[in-house]
Amino acid sequence: MSRYIERAENTARLLDVNLQLMLDFEGMDDAALTTHWQPIIACSGQLELFKSLYSSSDSHSVQEFMTFNRENPNSILSCINTARENARMVRDQISGEMWEVINGTYHRLRNWDTQSVLDSGAYEFYEDLKNDALLFQGLTDSTFTHDQGYKFIQIGKYLERADQTSRIIDIKYHMLLPDPDDVGGAVDLAQWMAVLRSCSAFEAYHHRYVDEVQPWYVAEFLTLSPTFPRSIRFCVSTLDYHLRSISSTAGGQFTNSAEQQSGRMRSELIYTTIDEIFTEGLHEYLDRLQLRLIDLNSAIFETYVQQPEIDIGREIEQQHQQQQLILAGG
Repeated sequence: MSRYIERAENTARLLDVNLQLMLDFEGMDDAALTTHWQPIIACSGQLELFKSLYSSSDSHSVQEFMTFNRENPNSILSCINTARENARMVRDQISGEMWEVINGTYHRLRNWDTQSVLDSGAYEFYEDLKNDALLFQGLTDSTFTHDQGYKFIQIGKYLERADQTSRIIDIKYHMLLPDPDDVGGAVDLAQWMAVLRSCSAFEAYHHRYVDEVQPWYVAEFLTLSPTFPRSIRFCVSTLDYHLRSISSTAGGQFTNSAEQQSGRMRSELIYTTIDEIFTEGLHEYLDRLQLRLIDLNSAIFETYVQQPEIDIGREIEQQHQQQQLILAGG
């Protein structure tokens, strides 16, 4: 539930910022529009599905696919719908206010379509979606008991947020690389500012770096900041904290594979520098990090969710043996 809400919010952020960025560069031809929009689809991992459903990448088709298309499992509507179904299964465990936000967001989404969003104002539409997600997080903090269930909500949120932040950085650095002559130019800097805005990091970045927006500083801030809530390091550290609090495992120790992986990632992010990341290659580093987050998700699932298969025949045989021992002892 928590991961799907976070994914929907991040998709709304990307679409909103990308639409605003288009206002700075009017008169785009078809090739420019494709270059502008396709990285958003690629970020979701659904590029092949998009190409099978749409003939071109423009504002309407991409918004339709990423916001309302139920065939896309990562569309905002699909994510909110899945979060709502997961919330329904634990309806008796979450607060009424949490349920009302998820349920209300889902029903409002159903009353919209792409053209109505474009006609009435996309900025307001996506701003409302982001606010709904933030409201859910605030209500979770203030109305949900901070027990084991709360810790899993935080783990899901920060696991998804770390993954999404890495994808946002990668969109700009790997997929929207400017021509060598344009590095540091108006388009390049506008895109890096859009990356900051998509993470609500523009003001926080300027508190940390007084200079104008610089690509390597943006990458460093969103990857390694220990205090910004959407940086990869902050997300992994917070995830690791909540994961260990479930089993009451002290830092520097682990009791299962999930804790081992999260602790290792946290330590590496603490002691890694941006120079080392660029030496490896930012895209290569982020790609490797995303794979590790996938492995961490699998480890969490195997540790806390997946139930081992029961061998009924073996269970019956063991019970029979126990009965024989009891009879023999009697």
